[in-house]
Amino acid sequence: MKITGYRTLTAQQHWRRAIGDVNGHIVEAVTEVPIVVVETDAGIEGVGIGSHADLARLFPALEGEDPRGVAALFDRMLAQVFKSGHAGATYGGVATLDAALWDIKAKAAGEPLWRLLGGRDRFVPGYASGLDIALGDEELAAFYAEFAARGFVAGKLKGGLDFDADLRRLGILSDALAANTSRPGLMLDANESWQVKQAVRYVSALEEHVDLLWVEEPLRRWDAAGHARLSTAIRAAVATGENLTGVDQFRPLFEAGAPDVVQAGAIWGVSHMHRLALAAAARDLPISPVGYNANPAVAHVMTAVPNHLTTEVQSVDFADGVLVDHEFADGGIVLSDAPGAGIRVDEVAIAGARNGDGWANPAGPHMRPVRAGLRVVLDGVER
Repeated sequence: MKITGYRTLTAQQHWRRAIGDVNGHIVEAVTEVPIVVVETDAGIEGVGIGSHADLARLFPALEGEDPRGVAALFDRMLAQVFKSGHAGATYGGVATLDAALWDIKAKAAGEPLWRLLGGRDRFVPGYASGLDIALGDEELAAFYAEFAARGFVAGKLKGGLDFDADLRRLGILSDALAANTSRPGLMLDANESWQVKQAVRYVSALEEHVDLLWVEEPLRRWDAAGHARLSTAIRAAVATGENLTGVDQFRPLFEAGAPDVVQAGAIWGVSHMHRLALAAAARDLPISPVGYNANPAVAHVMTAVPNHLTTEVQSVDFADGVLVDHEFADGGIVLSDAPGAGIRVDEVAIAGARNGDGWANPAGPHMRPVRAGLRVVLDGVER
């Protein structure tokens, strides 16, 4: 079997709610979902979701190669961009092609990807995450009640700007998820909006009232020393890493003892997730992928590593025209027995459903506020 080409698609996720975080939000949110379909001379195609970055520069490393050698091809793509580097956006292209190759390999073997990777159980524990900073209290309660009805026992609140609001809203999460447990798992995601001492004061004050499972991205992503200091000063675990690209970028955090929970963004493919999970396992650290809906293939990897904690689920729906053969039940993701990653695309539906500007809205959470980390008072009012 040989790789012969690829094509790209861009679907849209219509969230039917506002989504965002402390950095900003978009109302009636629509986000772009880049898709890559890798073609072979055997007629088997692989679907990868994540990024279109640098595909033209990366594809020569794959053209004419047997896609079943995917682990070696992952390194071959990194070597292809050796001089300019693979970090940042380029890594998204690497990872999306990688995910498509794993899909091909599993389809060729007639196996679901989770079993091909060595998984024993198709169930992947998950937690609910509403990207919810712009939701009103009633909307917040309804969102987490929906996940509670599917057996979920943990949820993550976007916050970090208004202490009183965060305390009240964490209570709403707890009440919704209490349908399944007397001690729901509660997380707070501050999206890099604090300095170290701000984080210590804020989280310590919350912990007088709430038992937090973890605080996520409290500091800038590269602040290894700061994360380590914070971890020793609070009870909650410190979770970080979702915006790092490549296992190599985690090395300073590992060396500093910074993360208590190792995270990785869902667009970073299959090979990277597997390697990062094993690097974390060697340090007795759990791993927790974020943004499962943006790349469902990562759930397969989590069945085959020894240290998966829980995976972030942001919606029970996927982008229009993206058909994923997974279910949400019993507090997690139930993978199917279908060969491959369980992802199909309806190209006609994708083209017909495009409606909205997506990330073109400059008020969205992808833009960091000028005063982030420099606010003297955190009470929800810009000062």
